[in-house]
Order: sequence, then structure tokens, then C-alpha cells
Amino acid sequence: MFTHVKPTIRHIAPDDLRGRSLVKVVYVVLEPQYQSSLSSAVRSINQNHPSIAVEISGYLIEELRAPDNYEDFKREVAAANVFIASLIFLEDLADKLVAAVEPHRDRLDVAVVFPSMPQVMRLNKMGSFSLAQIGQSKSAIAQFMKKRKEKSGAGFQDAMLKLLRTLPQVLKYLPMDKAQDARNFMLSFQYWLGGNSENLENFLLMLTDKYVLKNHPNVETRLIASLQYRDPTTYPDIGIWHPLAPCMYEDVQEYLNWFNSRPDISDELKDPLAPTVGLVLQRTHLVTGDDAHYVSMVQELESMGARVIPVFAGGLDFSKPVDAFFYAEGVGNRESETGNKSTPHTPHPTPLVGCGRLADRGSPSSAAQPGRIIPRRSNL
Repeated sequence: MFTHVKPTIRHIAPDDLRGRSLVKVVYVVLEPQYQSSLSSAVRSINQNHPSIAVEISGYLIEELRAPDNYEDFKREVAAANVFIASLIFLEDLADKLVAAVEPHRDRLDVAVVFPSMPQVMRLNKMGSFSLAQIGQSKSAIAQFMKKRKEKSGAGFQDAMLKLLRTLPQVLKYLPMDKAQDARNFMLSFQYWLGGNSENLENFLLMLTDKYVLKNHPNVETRLIASLQYRDPTTYPDIGIWHPLAPCMYEDVQEYLNWFNSRPDISDELKDPLAPTVGLVLQRTHLVTGDDAHYVSMVQELESMGARVIPVFAGGLDFSKPVDAFFYAEGVGNRESETGNKSTPHTPHPTPLVGCGRLADRGSPSSAAQPGRIIPRRSNL
């Protein structure tokens, strides 16, 4: 719904301010998963919050190639309180984004940039917290990033996620303002990784409380005190998901116990001899609720008589859920006894990592990549 539309469709403003403080937000993301949940979060704030309203504009990074979109983006950033960006790794567009945002960075109340090119990460601004040195050859962060990438490749992102999950609990006990701002950055990333509308609503309220309202001396103290928000709800980095399951599973046997207790499927589908199909999914589609294509795929496979194990990963290394769930103790034995091999189908963005692991073990696999139609000029 949000992929092939003009950016103006993603612009949301409150119908009636009702005397509330208006917070203007601009965001740029790589893929459209977050746009629906961000829109739901903003609509919830505008409908329900007594003192805050949000006006938001969103762009996919590729849309900044269009001159009209880029001019609109620059105009909206110039008036924004909050800027958010994530996964900006196309260098030409990263430079274009920086050229538009950097002149306004000092004026912005807060700028939050999640993993992206170093020049984009340097736009981060949360109180005293800054990543101004990131990517520079002599900085400690640059040396850490270089060593981690050389040592573990895609595992670098997994190490970052683990670090982000543990640091907030340590930093919150430190009295220094800089540590608290660093903690707020880590918490922001947890809200973002959570991805659903409730997490993103609390994310926007937290930024408003910590950085927007407190930067405006004319805001009444009672207004700041009225802002309430919850800590982020977190989800597993890897696990097993099913559209009908009550939760995400981190143990394959627990998933199979639930699967075999389902009243909506036949005994044939619960039979250990039933063919087993493994799906490797992208975590962001699940946590943001952009999962209709996954739901339909699982339903179709089950209707054809397959027992489905849909696993997911939050990082770039899909070999981890493959190893953890497709070849776990007990499940692997059952597959070898029946002669049925899991046939993982791994959607965008990096399916070959998981499929390569399966090929090494002799299991059939397939990878679905998004197609693109390129028009050809007619000779007529």
C-alpha cells in the first residue's frame, strides 16, 4: 500500500490542533515496511494525546532521486523538529541526504540515524550524544567497525544488536548527561527494532519529551509532565513465526508442540511423515505488520499438505536461523528418518546466505528475489 505512491500520500497532519504543541517529523528509510506502522503511530497520537500532535512526512531513499521529491524533502527538513533515517547505504543518495539535512542539523531538536553510511550516521544529534567521529580513520568507533567487519562479516550487525540490547541497562545507572543521551539513542534503536505502531508511538513521545519540548522554554512544565510512554517491547532477533501462533518461538520443539495442537488442521498435516517446508523470513516485515505476503504463502503451502516452519532473522546472516531451527536436534533426525528435507524459501534481502548453508548440507533450496520490469523503447 505504501510502496508505489507519491511521498505526499505519506504526509500526515492533525485535523485539529486543539491548542496542542505540534511536533514536525521527517523520516527517510530504505524499504517501505516501517511506513504503515509509523503512520498508525502518528494517527494514534493525533487522535488520543491531550497535549501533543505530530505532523509527519516520509520518503523512501530512492525517491530522493526525483528533483521534485528532493526539493520537497529539503523544504520539510528545514521546518522539522525531528529527523529520522535508517539503512541509508547507497553512497550517492547518502551524500544527497547529507547535503539536505546537514545545514539544519544544529537547528533540529533531535536527529536519529540508525545503521547507515558513516556520513549519514554523523548527522545523529541527541542532546550531548553525537557520532561526529564515526567513520574517521583514527576514531575508536571506526577501528572497532573495521575489526568486526574483517572478522565476522554480516556478524557485525548481530554484534551491534547484542550491544544495543545490553547497554541501556548499564547506562541508565550512570549520572552523566552524556551517558543518559547515549542510553536514549540505544532505547531509540530498540523502539525502532520493535517496529510495531505501539513501539513507534512511544518512540516519538520519548523524543518529544527528552529533546523537543525541553528545547523550547515557552512550553509549560505541566505539558512536559503529562507525557507518558512505555519502554520498548522487544522481540527475538531470530525465531519461529506463524500467522496463527500466539507468540514467536525460540525453540523448534515448542513450535512443533503448538503446531500439532492446532484444531484447524488435519491429522495428515500433523503426521511426522508430512513433507516439511522451511521458510526464512525478514524480521522487519513481521514486527511492523507488513506480513500479508508471508501469511498467504504459509496458508497456501499448508493447503497443499505441507508442514511449514517459518523462521526469521533480524540481521543479514540467515544461516543462523537455518542452523538453529532446520537442523536442530530431533527435527533433523525426523527429517532423515522420513527422507523429507526442508526446502527453505528465503525472501529479500539476502537469501543466498541461508540457501548456501543448505546447499552445503545437500538440502534443496530456492530463493525469491523481487523482480523489476524495465520498459523498453519501441522501434515503431
